[in-house]
Amino acid sequence: MADDTEQSQKTEEPTQKRLQDAHERGQVAVSRELNHWLGVLAMTVVILTFAPAMMNDIGRTLIKFIERPESLPVDPVGLDLLLEATLRDVGGALIAPILLLVGAALLGNLVQTGIVFSIHAIVPDLSRISAFAGARRLFSLRAISEFGKGLAKIAIVGVVLTILLRPELARLDLLIEGDVRIDLDILRSLALRVIIGTLAVMTVVAGLDVLYQRFELRRRLRMSRQEIKDEHKQSEGDPMIRARIRQIRMERARRRMIAAVPTADVVVTNPTHYAVALKYERAKMSAPRLVAKGVDSLALKIKEVANEHKVPLVENRPLAQALYSGVELDAEIPPEHYRAVAQVIAYVMKLRRPVPRS
Repeated sequence: MADDTEQSQKTEEPTQKRLQDAHERGQVAVSRELNHWLGVLAMTVVILTFAPAMMNDIGRTLIKFIERPESLPVDPVGLDLLLEATLRDVGGALIAPILLLVGAALLGNLVQTGIVFSIHAIVPDLSRISAFAGARRLFSLRAISEFGKGLAKIAIVGVVLTILLRPELARLDLLIEGDVRIDLDILRSLALRVIIGTLAVMTVVAGLDVLYQRFELRRRLRMSRQEIKDEHKQSEGDPMIRARIRQIRMERARRRMIAAVPTADVVVTNPTHYAVALKYERAKMSAPRLVAKGVDSLALKIKEVANEHKVPLVENRPLAQALYSGVELDAEIPPEHYRAVAQVIAYVMKLRRPVPRS
């Protein structure tokens, strides 16, 4: 009851981190129906491609046990050699189909989950030993739905196979008196019809089950709003720590800007609230670069440092505000400010130009 109440509170879709953690724990959506479908598909390929040659090889190997049993050796050495040769011939005929079926079984999980290495699934969990917990899992909604799905699949496949095989029941009498090779051909034809009918049904079942397993996994991984808040706090860090880190970064940026003010060519002011320091080296820069900016107390500090190092202050209220809000630190000024900044730079250069003696 407590689990049901807790699950009812989990109304939010799982985050990407929650899904990634579940994948690392081996908690992935796996459809057994898709694995079964791939197995039946591999069996169909075996019957269509390998079965004729395989049946001929096995038939040639086993025909002597039916047609000429009197010619078979009865001594221990001869029986050992006969058994070894029979197993070698039958195994050689079956090796390719077996490899194909094994490959289909491995491919079933690989296409659904990719390569997953997780030890969580094999770590002992003492809670699973509880008889009460085992009974709850046995009679859970998921277990009942899986049981009902299995019954429905068996019923549908049974109906389809009955429809397909009813016209062929008369041919089964021929198996008793027919030739072995003919019997093998009849069995191959019937098996192929059964497998194709089963494959058609399982294609639909597997497709629906893949969607259901993915939906069920996301439903089990749903989160409550508190869990999302806790995860966000863990991933982003404590708000107080983030504030402290932000404060440290601002202090470092402030010191770096103040240190760059003496190298500036001009400081554009508001005149009181804004201060923007610009540096321009014709040989190295395509446009003037903003090396420091500040507002209120920081603007006052920039102007004080500029006065100490005899960096010219130019009052241009709209330009100072535009550069402060529109240009990042250590970035070149954009083209729309070229003319205004050029006038400021020209004014500063004119001030620095030595006055000719009369």
